[in-house]
Amino acid sequence: MKRKLVLTGAFIGMLAIILGAFGAHLLKKYLSVDQLNTFEVGVRYQMYHALFLLFLSTQKEIAEKTLKSIYNLVVAGVILFSGSIYLVATKDYTLFYSKIIVFATPIGGFLLIIGWALLFFAILKRKS
Repeated sequence: MKRKLVLTGAFIGMLAIILGAFGAHLLKKYLSVDQLNTFEVGVRYQMYHALFLLFLSTQKEIAEKTLKSIYNLVVAGVILFSGSIYLVATKDYTLFYSKIIVFATPIGGFLLIIGWALLFFAILKRKS
């Protein structure tokens, strides 16, 4: 599980840097300031959760089942939260945009919150 956490964290982080550069250098010609700011929120939260997965890989006393649950919540949350934000920000140029996508953002955010809550309670239950 540790390897999976590190690989996924590294991949999500790498992708966040690529998307951040894409937004900063290419999209700024096409998007409004508000759209760029929205896009950057997606990049920022994606990077936060890449680092979160890397941090999780260092936790030795958390049960494997809990790590897997947190992993699944974070990956799904990043895809729904950041992915939907990218689509909303670029809706004028995206073929896949639908008004239904705006519902993915809060669902993804909720999954991320649950992932953090699982970590919180796993550490809280741990003996000092």
